[in-house]
Amino acid sequence: MSSASEGTHHYFHRAARELGIGTRLETVLIAPKREVKVECTIEMDNHELASFVGYRIQHDNSRGPMKGGLRFHPHVDPDEVNSLAALMTFKTAVVNLPYGGAKGGINVDPAKLSHSELQRLTRSFIDGIHDIIGPQMDIPAPDMGTNAQTMAWIVDQYSKYHGWNPAVVTGKPLELGGSPGREAATGRGLAIATEAILVDNNINMNGLRVVIQGFGNVGSWAARFLYDRGAKIVAISDATGAIY
Repeated sequence: MSSASEGTHHYFHRAARELGIGTRLETVLIAPKREVKVECTIEMDNHELASFVGYRIQHDNSRGPMKGGLRFHPHVDPDEVNSLAALMTFKTAVVNLPYGGAKGGINVDPAKLSHSELQRLTRSFIDGIHDIIGPQMDIPAPDMGTNAQTMAWIVDQYSKYHGWNPAVVTGKPLELGGSPGREAATGRGLAIATEAILVDNNINMNGLRVVIQGFGNVGSWAARFLYDRGAKIVAISDATGAIY
């Protein structure tokens, strides 16, 4: 499969056939409800103008407000975001949460921007999508390249148009109404799922040697929780290299 969306569609159709949901529902769920592309032009710290492309794909809201992260990464493109938005719809349905699926992001390498440039870029993006997000419509969250600070900027910029409403995003700082444990949640879930798989296969976590690829928010917290469960972390890697 040559693209992320093709892979998602392939496995969705396989699952749909197994579940016997019918071609009518397949047709509804294969295409997103809305695709938005935003041109974000900002002034850089050197006073030059730079333009970045942002996306918000809203896949489905049949079960409730759409939900999904925002990632800042140089590989963000419509195909990737479409695929991830559809997967959010399916994930929330599988665990019976009253949400639909969405996803978004900006094609940018956040490591190459200053703190103030990232803030201007985030606010410019929200200027372009503020009217299609909200607590009862679509709720963004942190993803690759974004964090609680990014969500704080979103809350503030959104409030300029719609009044103070911190429920517009999750993953924001605690002082703005964020949830304790949110930062560690994905890594914790990974450790819990790993432990469950090992139990099903009669493998003891204690002393198990573990290699972790990716050591950002998810990988670092996963390492901590796996270690707490008795695993031995023998190697880690990220975009800059690896340590054994």
